[in-house]
Amino acid sequence: MRFEPSEQIERLPEQFFASLSRKVQTLKEEGRDLINLGQGNPDQPTPAPIVEKMRSAAENPEYHKYSPFRGYEFLKKSAADFYQREYGVTLDPKTEVAVLFGAKTGLVEISQCLLNPGDTALLPDPGYPDYLSGTALANAETAFMPLKKENSFRPDFRQIEADVLNRAKMMFLNYPNNPTAGTATAEFFEETVRTAVRHHICVVHDFAYGSLGYDSEKPPSFLQTPGAKEVGVEMYTLSKTFNMAGWRAAVAVGNASVIEMINKIQDHLYVSLFGAVQETAAYAFDHGADMAADILNVYESRRNVFIQALHDHGVTVQSPQGSFFVWMEVPQGCTSASFTEKLLEEAGVVVAPGHGFGSMGEGYVRIGLLEEEERLKEAAERIAGVAAAVK
Repeated sequence: MRFEPSEQIERLPEQFFASLSRKVQTLKEEGRDLINLGQGNPDQPTPAPIVEKMRSAAENPEYHKYSPFRGYEFLKKSAADFYQREYGVTLDPKTEVAVLFGAKTGLVEISQCLLNPGDTALLPDPGYPDYLSGTALANAETAFMPLKKENSFRPDFRQIEADVLNRAKMMFLNYPNNPTAGTATAEFFEETVRTAVRHHICVVHDFAYGSLGYDSEKPPSFLQTPGAKEVGVEMYTLSKTFNMAGWRAAVAVGNASVIEMINKIQDHLYVSLFGAVQETAAYAFDHGADMAADILNVYESRRNVFIQALHDHGVTVQSPQGSFFVWMEVPQGCTSASFTEKLLEEAGVVVAPGHGFGSMGEGYVRIGLLEEEERLKEAAERIAGVAAAVK
């Protein structure tokens, strides 16, 4: 007996990278020496003090029961204190912080909170694919904001048609950006707030790579912008800041009406995170500054080594200012897909093809700085070899 999926499930986009992952697995099983730079999964372990905190917290029998539906207040307070300390942003833990099962969950849920069928959401192109997952579940319309090199991979609101802005109810932004590694400025966020106020748009800023800014340039929080809390929320995950990707701990912060919507939908979907994870997340927010700095230093050193190695082998590429990605233009005569295939088949280097993130990603590949420095040097040499052969 076969059951038919609901229309909601049918609307979900295919996971673009699933086929690439299967091919990579097949080659690994064949014994190929692959350097996998195609993922967005931190390769280093969670810092030992955080792991030790989890061990002790897990022994608390209080956490063996259901957690409070909307999470423990101590985690919300730690998140608010973190924002005050790091960004000078004041948050009410009770009304302006929601606990999430990872930012991915929040980024999908929020479309269900704000969008009715036929409503319009503004999405970056290229952008994180799960923005589309949420809008598909909500049966909403999407309008894409091109991220172009000549505009530092930020949308130009002046180029978006007025009727599209007037229809839009929500806008996704993400800086430092996945996949382009572009960064935001205070001036850009100020313009974003003005646009959101003018057109009554809720801004959702995905701050997943907020801790990863290079050359002593700290990425700004959207909520630092005057008026930002009036028009939007920010989602902050511990996945990259503290190498806690598998822990699925994050928060949404900002506009109280939106935070209440997120809490309400999660009342029906979850009974919040395991209490020991929440205590450990609070510990990371409260005591993890030095650990986060060490993680940043690892990625900055890797960036420097990888970019220099590419340059040494005759490949010119823009050095990223944030995230742990390099957004590399493919050689002339190649598409994103064909260059990705060549790198995999001929050089054993796995990268993510740019068109998988949207039509404006065509002509690029995304490279993750997610191997040790010696392997990154080797990857740069292999990439350069393939690039030279197709010229």
